[in-house]
Amino acid sequence: MSALEKMTRGVAWGNLDVLVVDMPPGTGDAQLSMSQRLRLSGALIVSTPQDIALIDARRGANMFRKVQVPILGLVENMSCFKCPKCGEKSYIFGEGGAQRTAEDMDMKFLGEPQQIPLEIDIRTGSDEGKPIVVSSPDSASAQAYLRVAEKVTQRLKELAEERLMGPEISL
Repeated sequence: MSALEKMTRGVAWGNLDVLVVDMPPGTGDAQLSMSQRLRLSGALIVSTPQDIALIDARRGANMFRKVQVPILGLVENMSCFKCPKCGEKSYIFGEGGAQRTAEDMDMKFLGEPQQIPLEIDIRTGSDEGKPIVVSSPDSASAQAYLRVAEKVTQRLKELAEERLMGPEISL
């Protein structure tokens, strides 16, 4: 049994509002298998603003569209590095690439007003098993994650309402 099968069939998830599955970038077997085996409510595309990463993000979004999985939006991760000493921001992977890609591909950009930065506290919290929203809930990074989560939740509600309403039929 593959890891994907174990995760989807071998775990008693119970009643979930949202299940987030972090997958590798692009259009690999994991994405295709997941979209074929499960009825997905949507796919959230996450990318750094780097051109090469955005190529994979575009491929992934196009693959999900082909298999009719709604795109919830695009999030820019590691948008900048903020120096912990002086506070200056450095755009290591480029600036604004994910937002431009979202606009070009007619996707919602879920990063405003602040994309998710590259920050030491995110890494240290992850290493300790404590997400930044738990270890430093008032930090700018935690607030960025929470805003993205709110936007994803809102988008899922919108899609659920659209499915309930169905298409308008005029005679």
